[in-house]
Formats: sequence, structure tokens, C-alpha cells
Amino acid sequence: MESGQSTEARAQRLIAAFCSPVESFASLRAVSPAEIPEPYRCLLDHRSHMTVAMERFCGGPVGLEIIAEVRPEHADRIGRGKPAGDRGWYAREILLTDSLGLRVQHGIVEIDLDCVDAGTANAILAGLQPLGRILIAANVLRDVHDVGLLELVAGPRLRSLFHCDRDGAALRTFGRVAQISLDGRPAVNLLEIAAPGFLPKPLR
Repeated sequence: MESGQSTEARAQRLIAAFCSPVESFASLRAVSPAEIPEPYRCLLDHRSHMTVAMERFCGGPVGLEIIAEVRPEHADRIGRGKPAGDRGWYAREILLTDSLGLRVQHGIVEIDLDCVDAGTANAILAGLQPLGRILIAANVLRDVHDVGLLELVAGPRLRSLFHCDRDGAALRTFGRVAQISLDGRPAVNLLEIAAPGFLPKPLR
């Protein structure tokens, strides 16, 4: 876990790199697996890549849409400062889309590019594929751990990203924070949020 931080604090730190104040993105609280309804629980409560889980749920590959990014030369924006190695830290805010172009997942990821080879780093920076698919293709030893589950009430920013600005009713969804170690080195911090609307009627 990131320096013993709570699940909420880990999520807020990642959000703050792309949205201020954090409250305009969403209000959030840590929850147990038992508090999360299906299909959100099966999408989130595991130690695998969310890319794979979402592809299984959507019945095919998912597309990547980059909303914003912080390149390694500006890593001080995410509190990482000067890189210790050759490549440094990279962060981005993304959306995953299904075959119809519907936005099915929001994500914020930061990765230490010095934990991957140059070709993998270039593929990540190119932004053409979800991170999970790139890491799987790279055949690097991956360990998804320190998964913390979240309930979120979408604020204006998250509502806008999911195209859910139709009314003022509270809009709940669920997500998670996680860390991925690559070849035994903590390398990736993630916030992953499933789009609202997977259930037969909106969650209230």
C-alpha cells in the first residue's frame, strides 16, 4: 500500500493530479466486497487487470480514450519530481469504451517507466492500447495487489465524463484503487471506476 494510506486517500491523491477540487470529481468512501452489488463486485473485486475483466464483461476488446496526461518531464505535478532513472513517472486519465463507443470505465494510472523496457515504455506513451494489454504482451511478471474498493457519488466532472448530466439525482457507482508490481518492483498505481448503469435500473 502507498505509505500506509487509506483507500480514500490513495484515490484522492490520484484524482488531484487531474481535477481540483477533488470534490468536484466525486465523493467517495471505502467499502467491503459485501457492500458492492453485482455486476460491479465481479468487475472490481479481484487481483487481475481491469482491462481483462472489462473485456470479459463487454464481450470483446475495449478501446482507449486519453483525457489528459502528465509526461515524465512534468512528473512534479504528481509529486514524483526528477526521475531516478532514464524514463521516470508517467500518469494519465483515461476512459475505456466498448465496441459501440460507450464509455464503460474511467481510470487514472501512474507508472514508473523505469520498471519496463524501452519498447514497452514507448508503447505506453503512444497511448494506442490499454495499459493492461501492453503489460500482458510484454510478458513481464505482474502482481496486482493492495486492492481497495470504493463507492462513489459522481460529481460534475465524473458525470460529464460518463455523459450522465441529465438530472440532478445522486448517481452512485463503484471503483477500486490498486497497485501493480512488475518483476517484484512497485511500479503502477491505479484508480479504476466502472461506469454507472450496468444494473437494470440506475443505482440510487
